[in-house]
Amino acid sequence: MSRHYELVLMIDPEAADEARESLAGEVKSAIEQSGTLDHADNWGVRKMAYEIKRRNEADYRYFRFQGENELLTKLDHSLKIADGALRFRIFRVEADTPTGAPPVSERPSQVGDGRPERSDRGSRRRDD
Repeated sequence: MSRHYELVLMIDPEAADEARESLAGEVKSAIEQSGTLDHADNWGVRKMAYEIKRRNEADYRYFRFQGENELLTKLDHSLKIADGALRFRIFRVEADTPTGAPPVSERPSQVGDGRPERSDRGSRRRDD
């Protein structure tokens, strides 16, 4: 039974443009050979939340596809040993899930956990 998946691939932005396109092309052709490619998108170079291999940016590529477990095994193996692949994640999704949109590239204006600052919380009464 074929299932629906999303693959987010993070490629080293310091690799040559041809090398990045080649890696994305290899992933695309592997999916098309053993499954069905529903959507492919280039999200571009974006800042990462934390450094990976001394890089703070990555070239993000998105693939939505259908396939069997053999395809997942093949993609997992080839991306683990591929030059230029910083990180990748394959997610199983439901068939009716909308296609992923590129993440927002700007930081939110307020960073934190949504709780007020300590000075804004007010004082607690102590019973001595």
